[in-house]
Amino acid sequence: MSDQRGSQLTKEEKDARFEAELLPIIDPLYNFAFRLTLDEDDANDLVQETYLKAYRFFEYFEQGTNAKAWLFRILKNSFINDFRKKSKQPAKVDYSEVESYYNTEGNDNDAEIASTSDMRSQSVQELIGDEVASALNSLPVDFRTVIILCDLEGFTYEEMAKILDIPIGTVRSRLHRARNFLKEKLEGYAKTMGYNNEEDNDE
Repeated sequence: MSDQRGSQLTKEEKDARFEAELLPIIDPLYNFAFRLTLDEDDANDLVQETYLKAYRFFEYFEQGTNAKAWLFRILKNSFINDFRKKSKQPAKVDYSEVESYYNTEGNDNDAEIASTSDMRSQSVQELIGDEVASALNSLPVDFRTVIILCDLEGFTYEEMAKILDIPIGTVRSRLHRARNFLKEKLEGYAKTMGYNNEEDNDE
């Protein structure tokens, strides 16, 4: 019964649905990847890996559900796994991933994904101001992530809980702490730039 979604699609139908439902999300996906990695090349690699996994497991995506949240969850998991590999052990090649990549006839999508995501860094910089971007980038990744998902991407608490695999209560408390940290950082930047709170001084 669980095979009734993507497994019965022809390759042409699968490619058409994939392009129509998932490729339009590449801009926010790249923005998310860049804010997590803080590196253009790593962000591009992460986006490509996300789309490769999404294509490989597309039969598990239910049409009509939140495609953006589904992709963001794949990207978040890829980032965590890749981060652990880099930080805790020597890099290893996942040959099953490589094999599935080269055996997939849909590799024409890869060139489009790569060429599109290479152009995204400017849109990330335009998304928020330099001071806010610097303050956001200085936060620990867990706090940075909830700010991005909620305040920049507009996900609900329920969607964030699914993307991050944590309870809604944890989402709320982490977001509250993250916003407080961000506020402190921005107040620090304001003081360094000479923007004193004149209203407080006048009291």
